[in-house]
Amino acid sequence: MENKTPNQNPIKPTGKFPKFNISWIYGIIILILLGSYFFNENTPTKEVPFTTFKEYVKQGMISKVSVFNAKNAIEAQLIDYSKISKDTAALSKAFGSKYIGFGPKVLKDSLTKRDTQVLKKVYGDKFDVYSKDRVITVSVPAEEFSRYIQTAEDKYGFKGSVEYKESRNYVDVFLYTGLPFLLLILFFVFMNRRMSGQMGGGSGGGIFNVGKSKAQLFDKGDTTNKITFKDVAGLAEAKQEIEEIVAFLKSPSKYTELGGKIPKGALLVGPPGTGKTLLAKAVAGEADVPFFSMSGSDFVEMFVGVGASRVRDLFRQAKEKAPCIIFIDEIDAVGRARGKNPNMGSNDERENTLNQLLTEMDGFGSNSGVIILAATNRADILDKALLRAGRFDRQIHVDLPDVNERKQIFNVHLRPIKINETVDVNFLSRQTPGFSGADIANVCNEAALIAARKNKSFVEKQDFLDAVDRIVGGLEKKTKITTIAEKRSIAYHEAGHATISWMLEHANPLVKVTIVPRGEALGAAWYLPEERQLTNREHMLDEMCSTLGGRAAEEVFLHQMSTGAINDLERVTKRAYAMVAYFGMSDKLANMSYYDSTGNSDYGFTKPYSEKTAELIDSEAKNIVAIEYDRAKKILNDHAAGHNKLAELLIEKEVIFAEDLEKIFGKRPWTSRNDELMAQNGETEEVDEPKVSNPDKEELSSAVLVPNSEENAK
Repeated sequence: MENKTPNQNPIKPTGKFPKFNISWIYGIIILILLGSYFFNENTPTKEVPFTTFKEYVKQGMISKVSVFNAKNAIEAQLIDYSKISKDTAALSKAFGSKYIGFGPKVLKDSLTKRDTQVLKKVYGDKFDVYSKDRVITVSVPAEEFSRYIQTAEDKYGFKGSVEYKESRNYVDVFLYTGLPFLLLILFFVFMNRRMSGQMGGGSGGGIFNVGKSKAQLFDKGDTTNKITFKDVAGLAEAKQEIEEIVAFLKSPSKYTELGGKIPKGALLVGPPGTGKTLLAKAVAGEADVPFFSMSGSDFVEMFVGVGASRVRDLFRQAKEKAPCIIFIDEIDAVGRARGKNPNMGSNDERENTLNQLLTEMDGFGSNSGVIILAATNRADILDKALLRAGRFDRQIHVDLPDVNERKQIFNVHLRPIKINETVDVNFLSRQTPGFSGADIANVCNEAALIAARKNKSFVEKQDFLDAVDRIVGGLEKKTKITTIAEKRSIAYHEAGHATISWMLEHANPLVKVTIVPRGEALGAAWYLPEERQLTNREHMLDEMCSTLGGRAAEEVFLHQMSTGAINDLERVTKRAYAMVAYFGMSDKLANMSYYDSTGNSDYGFTKPYSEKTAELIDSEAKNIVAIEYDRAKKILNDHAAGHNKLAELLIEKEVIFAEDLEKIFGKRPWTSRNDELMAQNGETEEVDEPKVSNPDKEELSSAVLVPNSEENAK
């Protein structure tokens, strides 16, 4: 008995036939059209004017006429003179009375010659192509032809046959009548299947279900989502409020006995990567209730009214499974503030979706037991009606983690990574201020990749530091060619930043300075920013002075100015205008702020001050920058010897650290905020080897980035 492999069986083991593919229909249609084109015996014809046709009738050259009423055209067949040897009327038309004296052979030769002359006259030199069927076509209305042919019969003695038909080309009938309906049906089937695919493939009905909710449901006992609150490091305050909602769902009597009501909604607000969606996943894993998850963009579709329909269907399903939780990620996609003037760029479809969402969250109907969770990093643009109590009762701010929370996040992401004893979590958390949870996860992954690239068995401390530098500053480009003059200019620029930051109390402590090209920069200075809760005027002025140190060093020591300071000047200018126009830190505009925290332009015009005030703001900002620039030059002149020594050391080593500055200028007399906080908590900072340290991600923009040319000075 012959053994057959499974591939020889056209039917799957489950007994189901292969899925039907609509592409076969398109292929069959194309084959039919090609077959009708190549295999249909089309009669070769030549179209002539109606006046020429009349001349042919007058000369007795037409033997048969077919009239097509539907096409307003006729097909006429020329007479075959080889077959009229006994037709006296036709012979008389062709030769007159001379044919009576022709003998049989002469008559035959004359008819052949006459036939050739007629064919040449009608079809030209290529008459052989038409000689078989002898057909000509004429475009003329059937009514006009009927009147003429009656006259031709009476006047010229036309005896040819005339036949009236509706149509002759059935392919044309199919193309003009049946094919449009067939294409319409195929388009409907195609859209139906496509909409089915967009809705996950499992929902039947296809295009009829376009208004159905696309939310993903995590029901009770669903093991696909195994994330719990233990997997969420840091975010203690945010977790506390979220856990209270979960606890309310698990044991509502504890709260209702005291008269409390479950919150209707909670809005998670915070910068990207801080863990808003992760918190929602933890809620889905912890809460013993159905959990609907979807994105704000899932309400948006190409059809009008679909968004509102999906909102209604989502809440209908939620009411059926209450108590339950609905999570809408990136709710700003549909929750943006509605336009005050509908003719000035507002989107009616999006606003209809938002109106339906507002009604469902807190309208006439009751949604008891349905809790709404939403996440956004743009809460300032959300509609005020969406943020009011009764819809989103709580706004939970998920901020960037502090040093202790970063330590917890590192512990979570270091679990699957093989590390050795050189890796200190406390050190890594102190070296990554301003990093979000997503950034820390990226650092851990990048460190593992770097260690694997170097064929190591474990991930070491240096791999983590290299990963931070790689993520923040970009890849090192040691092969980039720079001249001696360019290298000297970069070194003096960076040394200017380092010197002034070391000499000012409130400037960010320097960690590392390098003139090795990294990313788009030819040099950079890394700082360890103070994670302050409040920033006073002295802090801002010291940081501005330190930022201007690079340009000041170029002028004082090199007597030149380069485009490398564009990033410094941009940040200093913005900070100066912020001090004057936002923070009220200028002498002539003290205690005045023109900042609109709502983001909705409540003032109703471009700026809430006069042109005279605008000139005053410009003057005050320029004055602040000028004072700090002169201050930077004075500090550099006072410490010129140390600055020059530092610049030469930088040219020699290309990378220097805080320890090198301490050897040149001495130890800083001020205690940093981080050291003060650690002292209060009873912690002592390790003395690490002077290796690569880590800048704050935000402060990389405040690191001195020296563009290669003006084209790169962005």
